[in-house]
Amino acid sequence: MEGGSWAPRRWPCLPGITLLALASLLSCQLTSGRAKVYSRCELARVLQDFGLDGFRGYSLADWVCLAYFASGFNTAAADHEADGSTNSGIFQINSRKWCKKLNPNVPNMCQMYCSDLLNPNLKDTVICAMKIIQDPRGLGTWEVWRHHCQGKDLSDWVDGCEL
Repeated sequence: MEGGSWAPRRWPCLPGITLLALASLLSCQLTSGRAKVYSRCELARVLQDFGLDGFRGYSLADWVCLAYFASGFNTAAADHEADGSTNSGIFQINSRKWCKKLNPNVPNMCQMYCSDLLNPNLKDTVICAMKIIQDPRGLGTWEVWRHHCQGKDLSDWVDGCEL
C-alpha cells in the first residue's frame, strides 16, 4: 500500500436494493404458491375424496355451498374479527376455539395452527371441519351455512360435476 490509510471500497446501494426487491418478489411467490381458488366441481371432487359426502348426514352440496359463501373457494382466505380472532381457509375456521394462532390460551380443539388451514391440499381443513360438525349444531356452527345453504335445494352446487 502506498502511503495513507486503507479504507474499504464503498458499494453503491444498488445491490442492497436489488436484494430487497428479490426478497419481496420471493415472498410474494411463496405466499401465492400456497393459495388456491378451487372451481366448484374440482372442490366437490376433492371433498368427496376426503369422505365428506354424507358425513354426519350432510351432502357434498352442503360442503360446497359452505365453502363458496365462506371463502369463495379460496384456501388463502383470512378474515380478522373485532375480537382479535381470525377466520382461516376455505371454510373460514375461527381461531377463537378451533386452531392456534399466537395466543396460547385458546382451546385449539383441532390441535393445529390456523396457518395449517390455509394449505391448498385441504387435509388439515377437512380434519378440523369433521371435528367442528360433531358439535350438536353440525354445519349450523357456520353462520354463512345457516343463512345461505340450510334448508335450500343445493343440487346445483354439484350438478354437472363428474363425481
